[in-house]
Parts: sequence; structure tokens; C-alpha cells
Amino acid sequence: MRKTIFEKEMEDPKFKAIYDEISAQIDIGEQIAELRHKSKMTQLQLAKKVKTSRSAIARYESGEYDSFSIKTLTRIARAFHKNLKVSFAP
Repeated sequence: MRKTIFEKEMEDPKFKAIYDEISAQIDIGEQIAELRHKSKMTQLQLAKKVKTSRSAIARYESGEYDSFSIKTLTRIARAFHKNLKVSFAP
């Protein structure tokens, strides 16, 4: 069976590293947005709970933000009555 272009690209360690990093950023943003929507919260309401601006929440949810701190993620998790879990995966 022939490999897809994506499968071929993933064999390149540089491509895979960049893909994994971007994928993680998008995943965090999607999780924040999903939790916010499930909680029927606006970005402004979440921002007030996290003690930040609405534009910061929008930036976090965009999937383009790459400077999350554990402190910020913990505040976001607490706003949803969740715990933050960070792990290393192969």
C-alpha cells in the first residue's frame, strides 16, 4: 500500500517535530474553547475568572499561541473546576 504524502513527511524528523509542536498548541486552544462552550461561558466571562483580558482568551483559543505557562493553564483549569495534567509522551 502506498504511503500518503503526510505519512512520508512524518518520516522526516524535522517535519515531525514541527507538526507535533503545532498540533499541541492547537489542541490546547481547542480544549480551552470546548470547555468554555460546554460551560456556556463567553470569552469575557472566562477572562474575568482567569484575571486576564478577553483578547488573551481569544489568543489562547486561536491555536497560534505558543507561550502558555503552567500558571496560566492552572488558572484556566480552575475556572472550569478542573485539574491541569501535564505529561511527557513518546
